[in-house]
Amino acid sequence: MEKKTSTMLRDRALANTIKALGTARFTVEFSKFLRTLSDFDNLIIIVYCGEQNPRVLYRECIDPVVYMPMDREYLTSAYLLDPFYLEHLKGDNSGLKRLLDIAPDLFRRSTYYNIYYEQTTLIDEIAIFASIGEQTTITACIGKDRSSGVAFSPRNRKALKSYESVLCSLIKAQWKNFRLETESRNSEIPLSERLREKLLSEQNIKLSPRQGEIALYILRGHSSISIGLNLGISPETVKVFRRQLYTKCHISSQAELFSKLMPLISRLTEQ
Repeated sequence: MEKKTSTMLRDRALANTIKALGTARFTVEFSKFLRTLSDFDNLIIIVYCGEQNPRVLYRECIDPVVYMPMDREYLTSAYLLDPFYLEHLKGDNSGLKRLLDIAPDLFRRSTYYNIYYEQTTLIDEIAIFASIGEQTTITACIGKDRSSGVAFSPRNRKALKSYESVLCSLIKAQWKNFRLETESRNSEIPLSERLREKLLSEQNIKLSPRQGEIALYILRGHSSISIGLNLGISPETVKVFRRQLYTKCHISSQAELFSKLMPLISRLTEQ
């Protein structure tokens, strides 16, 4: 009987969400439908367009602290190191993705994670990805933070996964005509190249193309093994480049690398 009641509530919530398509009530009804699949502490819907700064379409939370770093840090520059953003850059990718499943192997030990995520108090995140154009991805990201203090359960994840195609279709239908105005920033130049140019012009530090690539991989939380796999070189070679990078930047830790490069990355997103 309990299962039947739960199914009826879910079907009703889905019907209300479909009825709300194309209206301002969609996000509220969509949130209610999501809650019939899994409980969560926060929900944020973000649109990514190419390498432009992301835009928030909707947000709700129990504890406001979870989004305090959002406007101040994430939307201006920190997104460039975020696994969800990097997933978007792969293009045409729709479906359910859990942050901990797609994040680099040392993500939780990265300075980015310790500085940004510890402020949010986030424990677990699952995002529904929906590609609505060649370079545009909308993600509806539900999270668990200090409000509940627990991660999503296997039952939560299974329920969400079973409605994966429905959730993606709803997002695509609601925002099928959404477009961001194209910014003048030249996104054809890789971020690592733009960072190298900035480092040279502002601090007279000249990195090789490979050292620039490895710098970003380190900031994003990749180990030497992971960097090697991504770049097709050995972990030992990665370590050589890493030592050279640290020597040129006059640093000795990832935290110092973060402090030196993040201000430059922030200014790159303003161009």
